[in-house]
Amino acid sequence: MAKIVVSENVSLDGVVQDPTGEEGFRHGGWFGRLGDRDRAEWAEVEAAEAMGTDALLLGRRSYEWFAARWPSRSGAWADRLNSLPKYVVSSTLEDPAWNNTTVLEGEVVSGVSKLKQELDGDIVVYASSRLVRTLMDHDLVDEVRLMVHPVVLGAGDRLFGGTGDMKRLRLLGTRTVGDGLAHLTYEVVR
Repeated sequence: MAKIVVSENVSLDGVVQDPTGEEGFRHGGWFGRLGDRDRAEWAEVEAAEAMGTDALLLGRRSYEWFAARWPSRSGAWADRLNSLPKYVVSSTLEDPAWNNTTVLEGEVVSGVSKLKQELDGDIVVYASSRLVRTLMDHDLVDEVRLMVHPVVLGAGDRLFGGTGDMKRLRLLGTRTVGDGLAHLTYEVVR
């Protein structure tokens, strides 16, 4: 059985909205304010995570963002992401262009539950905050990895804003990344 792993960049106050500044959010672009050492070490952590991942699970908008960028990139990290099986939760995406992509149609919870049963290893969810909230609400998430950026935005969509019930998590590890990032790993307690 596979493990669903949520991997997110978040502000210190939990905001995930518009990290690259492309969505028009007034505080958008907060991710791009990393220093050189932070960016280099962030990339090392993310590349290592990709190497240990067995599949990606994305919402449609996040899939489209990644699919517009990664196929043209080269290097070990890009090669890994481009070769991984990718599963997209969408009712509108009909012909995914990024190789090794399967659209999970129908009801999200049953589709992801079935995927967890069929696959082994880690299925990593990047971005896709609406999908993450649905997965959390239905106890499908097994692990949460947060790269916490040292900025408080004070507004914006938060990763766990609007989840239904309280969820307990157990801290598995902490790590300082670069000069100012914190990488936190939690296990969901059932």
